[in-house]
Amino acid sequence: MEDLILDRRQRQKRVKQRGGLFRRLLGLFIIAAAVYWVVFYVMPNRLHVDPDWKGMDKPLFVKGILTEYSASGTGESLLIPLPFLQEYVDSSIRYEAESKSVILSTDSELLYMQADTTKASLNNKPLQLRLAPEEKTGFTYLPAETLKDLYGFEIQEDTVTGAVQLMLAGDSVPLGKVKGDKGAKSTPLRNEATIHAPIVADMTPGTVVKIWETNEDWIYVQMSNGYTGWTQNKDILPNGDKVVKVQPLSPTRAERSWKGKPVNLVWEAVYERKPNPKSIGKLPGVNVVSPTWFRIVDGEGNVRSQADSVYVQWAHSQGMEVWGLLSNSFEADMTTVALSTYEKRMRIIVQMLEYSDLYDLDGINIDFENVHTKDGDNVTQFMRELKPMAQAKNLIVSIDVTPKSNSEMWSLFLDRRALGEIADFIIVMAYDEHWASSPLAGSVASLPWVENSISRIIDEDDVSPEKIILGIPLYTRIWSETKVDGKIKVSSKAVSMDAVAEIISSKKLKPKLDQESGQNYVEYKEDGIPRKIWIEDKISLKARVQLSKSYGLGGVGSWNRSFANQSAWKELNEIHK
Repeated sequence: MEDLILDRRQRQKRVKQRGGLFRRLLGLFIIAAAVYWVVFYVMPNRLHVDPDWKGMDKPLFVKGILTEYSASGTGESLLIPLPFLQEYVDSSIRYEAESKSVILSTDSELLYMQADTTKASLNNKPLQLRLAPEEKTGFTYLPAETLKDLYGFEIQEDTVTGAVQLMLAGDSVPLGKVKGDKGAKSTPLRNEATIHAPIVADMTPGTVVKIWETNEDWIYVQMSNGYTGWTQNKDILPNGDKVVKVQPLSPTRAERSWKGKPVNLVWEAVYERKPNPKSIGKLPGVNVVSPTWFRIVDGEGNVRSQADSVYVQWAHSQGMEVWGLLSNSFEADMTTVALSTYEKRMRIIVQMLEYSDLYDLDGINIDFENVHTKDGDNVTQFMRELKPMAQAKNLIVSIDVTPKSNSEMWSLFLDRRALGEIADFIIVMAYDEHWASSPLAGSVASLPWVENSISRIIDEDDVSPEKIILGIPLYTRIWSETKVDGKIKVSSKAVSMDAVAEIISSKKLKPKLDQESGQNYVEYKEDGIPRKIWIEDKISLKARVQLSKSYGLGGVGSWNRSFANQSAWKELNEIHK
């Protein structure tokens, strides 16, 4: 019995000992948890970490954000990778792999460079680079100093960390300065907006930083050495702004000559014979004529001219500018070849500039039609290269575009957004809604269709209305409907305004306003065949001019002079009133 009592007491003692140990361990755990909570959730974190990019060679930053690209070289030998420039500076920079060439353009300058050579050209004039572009690691690298002159951006390079910061012309960022006197405690720069985040750098008092983001208590800043992170708002004093000035641009001639002045253009269709100015007479209100004098004739980019000095002298004597029209001869395959390289595009441009000098032209009107969709970028690039070269010659640059549609060869190749930014004017050829071989008879350009064509380009492509010239037809079509094998076959022929007026008079027809098209309409039979005409007359021309004015467009352009009668000039002259 005594042995049992002794055993029980020993077991109780052991239980008490284990309970005491458990309580001590629990107490230690609670203390440790409390210390952890204080250290990590109350006290600021003093752990220092390196930025993710430390060790990278020349990392590139834009607006405080690390990009995936790195520069090469240093100082005046700094090189910037082409893909970085295309993504952050100018998406239109062109690279042509076969010749290893890079083409950069602004409104006034066209810079051409090739890898591994310091020979370049600016506006097609020889230029000697101090530093050649290089090809390495799968990228083409371009000299930063040359690009700074072209685009006006600023680069800040830290020779210790290698970080390169770029700000574009027109960019601005608030600056801050770390509080405190010299020798005072540093301010931590953390990798997250909390005092418990690790420290990226210790900023000494007076350190100047760029402020890229601000919230209530924290700001995201960048030091001159490229280090970025969050610091508390209360530790930074405002220190002005860093502003990269935009290089002043001289007004273009379009801005000088046509600002607030509507264009009233008429095309002069020139075929085999030269028009005789003496037989043209007065064109009241017309201030631009665009003769179809020039066309690309082969894949090498040779241009054929039918220009006439006598016509130019006549136009100038009438107070009209002359914008010579250049076409691609509507030859799609030839256009593919002729626009395929910088060398060929430049051959076209140089010839047009020489013709402009020779014939004293005031502008160049580009009319490229029937173009493979895949060649659309080359059309846009041609305009990018033409614009600065033409501007240097004080020439207006315009391009003709069709209304937007799904047509592979007549519409889809046109980048109207880009063309609207490049050209002085884009002329919307708002006609041929129903074209020569249309399966259905209808208006050449019904008013609702015309308005939709204009509004889509303004709304969808962000083209400024004052850059748009409304193309107006001065012709109409006589539609014939014949039965063939029990089906209606439609055909048409284009005729002048006088020809329609003669038909109406001779057949004693009474035009009626067609509400759907907004035009006068007649129909009659001739030789037993039904004929239909949606008439181009003072009613439709007045409406088209009013449409241009209501949208604040840059004016009107009419195709073509030989189709018009005297009433047309009177109505078109209303664009000036």
